[in-house]
Amino acid sequence: MGLSTAYSPAGSRLVTTPLGAGAGAALRRSAQLLRPRRPPLATVRCSVDTAKQVQDGAATVAAEQKASRKECFGVFTNTYDLKADSKTKSWKKLVNIAVSGAAGMISNHLLFKLASGEVFGQDQPIALKLLGSERSFQALEGVAMELEDSLYPLLREVSIGMDPYEVFEDVDWALLIGAKPRGPGMERAALLDINGQIYADQGKALNAVASRNVKVIVVGNPCNTNALICMKNAPNIPAKNFHALTRLDENRAKCQLALKAGVFYDKVSNMTIWGNHSTTQVPDFLNAKIDGKPAKEVIKDTKWLEEEFTMTVQKRGGVLIQKWGRSSAASTAVSIVDAIRSLVTPTPEGDWFSSGVYTTGNPYGIAEDIVFSMPCRSKGDGDYELATDVLMDDFLWERIKKTEAELLAEKKCVAHLTGEGIAFCDLPEDTMLPGEM
Repeated sequence: MGLSTAYSPAGSRLVTTPLGAGAGAALRRSAQLLRPRRPPLATVRCSVDTAKQVQDGAATVAAEQKASRKECFGVFTNTYDLKADSKTKSWKKLVNIAVSGAAGMISNHLLFKLASGEVFGQDQPIALKLLGSERSFQALEGVAMELEDSLYPLLREVSIGMDPYEVFEDVDWALLIGAKPRGPGMERAALLDINGQIYADQGKALNAVASRNVKVIVVGNPCNTNALICMKNAPNIPAKNFHALTRLDENRAKCQLALKAGVFYDKVSNMTIWGNHSTTQVPDFLNAKIDGKPAKEVIKDTKWLEEEFTMTVQKRGGVLIQKWGRSSAASTAVSIVDAIRSLVTPTPEGDWFSSGVYTTGNPYGIAEDIVFSMPCRSKGDGDYELATDVLMDDFLWERIKKTEAELLAEKKCVAHLTGEGIAFCDLPEDTMLPGEM
């Protein structure tokens, strides 16, 4: 069968876009959603029924194909078996990647990096599942067309939709970028509530239909608390699988240390961002190393480290907005790539990377049951362990406690979204989140 169309008052649709190296339509089964069904969203699918192809003959199939091309992207042949091909000796098993906010500026940079093989490797085929909204859907179709026109051999399928219960089906990675920006006069508590509801819904969808070992990276601000909300609404997925993106902050800190020391950035290692992705974040120069030496031995200007370096990293996102007129997009996409690669490639011996992860059981004495950026190491299997060989002094600990207090206050603001009772919002101060305004 070529094209199946159903309509409902919701006006939503899902377009499946199979792509391949030279030929392309993938077999896609109907979603069996593990949740009480609401009225179905209207969908437009590029679907394949191989039994009907054999019965009706090639001429009928060709006619249906021709008719469907107006609605569907990349339908070249209806005899291509994606699942069978992905298990041959020449290809690894297909990796399914969901991206929310897929029509936005960050995704516009990220999706092409994913499709090129830069992230998962040149022998790893992927399927991209893009989540948008009714307002962004036409732009999302444009994104799909650009991906099609780029002829990436590793990109075997693209699907776009507005229902997370369909888009997140069987995904191995969920990159959650979409979030409402903070508008003029909006209280930070209101932003926590609005975006928290988005991430509660997406957590429930992941819990229902995603792979049981899905890895989730939350980018939309406030990302630490959004990650906590998403995790709490997905109890069947391991808490360790949820990350809040603080890699951009780490990259910014490495850049500043390298510039001050007069070295290339790859000489900077063991850079940790502690805490919240806000202006209370703590760039850790105590444990950082430059060319294998403690950063404080290379940069002897303690006042610069404690004041200018720290504040530059904390406020870099806000300054960029003032200069650029919008929040960072390309560098955020690069940092998402770095974050994924840190989980799928072994961490260099003695080094570590920063990620906002669940604190329960942490060795540092940080409050339990929040998402807090800490130093991590990975064996390259998608999992991580917290680094234990870290130094702590009074300056560092005092600032860690400040960012911890902010996250605990944020947690109380969203208690109604994490199943912990009635929300009570008493934020210590209104710190602007980088990229939030």
